[in-house]
Amino acid sequence: MQVLVRENNVEQALRALKKKMQREGLFREMKAHTAYEKPSEKRAREKADAIRRFRKLARKKAQREGLLPAPKRKVVARAR
Repeated sequence: MQVLVRENNVEQALRALKKKMQREGLFREMKAHTAYEKPSEKRAREKADAIRRFRKLARKKAQREGLLPAPKRKVVARAR
C-alpha cells in the first residue's frame, strides 16, 4: 500500500493511509488476529456478515427499482 506525501503534509497522507487501510479491512483483520476465535464464534460472525451483505444488496436493488427512496447525499462544506 502506498500513499504520496505532498508538500510535506504528513497529516493528510496519514489520513489517506488510514482510509485506505479501513477500506481494505486491515483494521478488522488485525483485531481478529489479536485473540483466538472459537470455531462457533467464527461461524456466527460469518453468518451475520453474510446476512448483512445480503440485506445491503437487497436494499440497493430495491432503491434501483424505485421501491425505496435513494439515500440522502451528505453535504460537505469545504473551507478555502
